[in-house]
Amino acid sequence: MVTFYQSTRDKSNKKAASQAILQGLAEDGGLFVPVEFPKVDLDFKKLKNASYQEVAELVLKAFFDDFSADEIKLMVTKAYGEKFDSPEIAPLKNLGNHYILELFHGETIAFKDMALSILPHLMTQAAKKNGVTNEIIILTATSGDTGKAAMAGFADVPQTKIIVFYPKGGVSHIQEQQMLTQKGANVHVVGIDGNFDQAQTAVKEMFNNKSLHDQLLKNHQQFSSANSMNIGRLIPQVAYYIYAYAQLVKTGQITDGEKINFSVPTGNFGNILAAYYAKKLGLPVGQLICASNKNNVLTDFFKTGLYDKNREFYVTSSPSMDILVSSNLERLIFELTDESDDETLTLLTALSAEGHYQISKKMMSKLQDFIADWASEEEISKEINETFENENYVLDPHTAVANYVYHQIQPKEKTVVVSTASPYKFPKVVLEGLQKSGTDLSEKIDDFAAVKSLEKLSGIPLPKAVLGLEKAEILHHTVVPVQEMQKEVEKYLGLK
Repeated sequence: MVTFYQSTRDKSNKKAASQAILQGLAEDGGLFVPVEFPKVDLDFKKLKNASYQEVAELVLKAFFDDFSADEIKLMVTKAYGEKFDSPEIAPLKNLGNHYILELFHGETIAFKDMALSILPHLMTQAAKKNGVTNEIIILTATSGDTGKAAMAGFADVPQTKIIVFYPKGGVSHIQEQQMLTQKGANVHVVGIDGNFDQAQTAVKEMFNNKSLHDQLLKNHQQFSSANSMNIGRLIPQVAYYIYAYAQLVKTGQITDGEKINFSVPTGNFGNILAAYYAKKLGLPVGQLICASNKNNVLTDFFKTGLYDKNREFYVTSSPSMDILVSSNLERLIFELTDESDDETLTLLTALSAEGHYQISKKMMSKLQDFIADWASEEEISKEINETFENENYVLDPHTAVANYVYHQIQPKEKTVVVSTASPYKFPKVVLEGLQKSGTDLSEKIDDFAAVKSLEKLSGIPLPKAVLGLEKAEILHHTVVPVQEMQKEVEKYLGLK
């Protein structure tokens, strides 16, 4: 059985997996979701001894079954190898009464590597499979981590160009330095005078702009996306939830069939949605804990059913979560409406036009899998401090959010906190927490001095991603207003 994908805004718009991956976003502005979820044999008597690569193959073969088993095996082998500094790819650590799933062992030290290591292989193979000769233009907005991971994956990949927009002043200095020093003849990085939501909205508008689409086709080019709106980015993330469960079974921490929770730092809703998809495959999951920072629009949504982006936007110490429009929530909304494309479109149109929507009581009743809370800046810093003092473990600010929320909820089942970035990605914030909760180093020390102090204090070896970054040549200098993003794309691509 071939798994087809349909748009959340027009169910008649169906694509095979390779076509959905190539396109990224549906023509109608919707997101692609499986028409039917595949059946996967989650036999943990076998899976407990499986490598990460074998689990990834299992997941990808089920969801992307218009690729051959040999094609998937080759892509997985290329994606999950020497680029990761741990043979386990996603190691699981015991931390007091719960566990930490470390997803930052790839070359850009953030969880985005888990999917963006394989997406370029999926996309180029999909282009061959569908006879596409156009140049694939990867157009994406980033709140800090997707951009670098996507550029690292697509740099100098034939038949592709990648354009990344990020909020200038809205990411950490390390994140920005990683992006601005990215090599690759096909890479273009652009800062915007605005926030991530504005960047993401403008990117979506370009995807849906028919005139721009026609210009691209005349230039033998077509858009695709590298962020989690692309089903090719989302599905590979399902694998690490299954792998984490298998490792807990293997080490005897849980029995096969025992439910566990996942606490996930959440911004654009892709990472926690992947956990929900794992549960839909049959993974024994109790609750999915949606952990937010001060931009707590999702916390309010899960508690009240009201999604309201009409609120103050905060730049926080966990910038990858500084998001008020969580794009992947649309996939869940589609499911809550019993897959009504009309109802989904109505709700998302209201969000765009009025800035809010309210779901029905019937839809609310289907959210029992989720529980949500948030952490303030002071609570994040305190969590970093206390975790280091009590467990001798260093959290980055995003993981600290999920760890704090886990402690607030105190679920009965065993819980895995999903760690989305290395502490070296946000050294100043982490150092402030470690030295003394609430200490402000912003005017006293830069990120690279903080890196050295953090290494000395924590004893954690510096990852390759940070070594040499301070003195790396800045290759990208462009900054534009939000309203000139499309003009910048047209200029870079040589469109008339």
